[in-house]
Amino acid sequence: MNSGEMAKKIRRIEIRSNKLVDEIFSGEYRSGFRGKGMEFDTIRQYIPGDDTRSIDWKVTARYDKAFVKQFVEEREMNLFLLIDMSGSNRFGSKQELIAEISATLALSAIRNNDRVAVVFFTGEVEKFIPSKNGKKHVLSIIEHILSFEPRQAATNIRGTLEFLNRIEKKRSVVFLVSDFLDEGYERELKASDNRHDLIRIRVADRAEERIPAGAIFTFEDLETGERIVLDNRKQDYQMTLQNGQSKRNWITIYTDEDYVKPLKQFFRRRSKR
Repeated sequence: MNSGEMAKKIRRIEIRSNKLVDEIFSGEYRSGFRGKGMEFDTIRQYIPGDDTRSIDWKVTARYDKAFVKQFVEEREMNLFLLIDMSGSNRFGSKQELIAEISATLALSAIRNNDRVAVVFFTGEVEKFIPSKNGKKHVLSIIEHILSFEPRQAATNIRGTLEFLNRIEKKRSVVFLVSDFLDEGYERELKASDNRHDLIRIRVADRAEERIPAGAIFTFEDLETGERIVLDNRKQDYQMTLQNGQSKRNWITIYTDEDYVKPLKQFFRRRSKR
């Protein structure tokens, strides 16, 4: 892809993502994710019905009138995008879909003054983009997704989550974007779930899940190069994701569907919690 084609593709994703954020996601993102806590704002005189636990007793004693502390939510958060760039995620249109989803989430974050960090991973963490905010930062992230050339084809979710928990001690919102064709990462997933607000986005192509009956197929694993022969003459073969993961904070998005609906449904569920 030359520079002109890249610029057009980035611009197209930016326009579409901006439109979605303006019309759909901005408010729901804000209500779906809480800030890090509450920070002191001001003091005002007590009004009947105020929570007595918020009374500032020192100020009350000084003026012989009841005063209460007011707090506001600390809105600024860190948003981490952990993006699987392994061989299987370069199948079909998955890579561009991942770019659009990531752009929409990142733009929603910066509209709410949150900072965005990105980790690109395969069999190892290949690139870390530290937290920043601003439109230029998001456009740079989109360009990296579309142009990234991984060194490896394998997937290592466990190592990526270990890296996240090592570098980020504060509670953050984390979107893990992958097809989850990996195993042995359940313990690290649980640890990350406890430390952060971790949401899994599974990007899938239906051609990877269902193989129609009628022939003997030979497949090559995009990550290991292993060849597999499947005798599928009698019935369809259906792959299922069997890793025992909870469906809470889990979104599945297929390449042949509009990703807006599942994301919107997720944000709405979150805002009602």
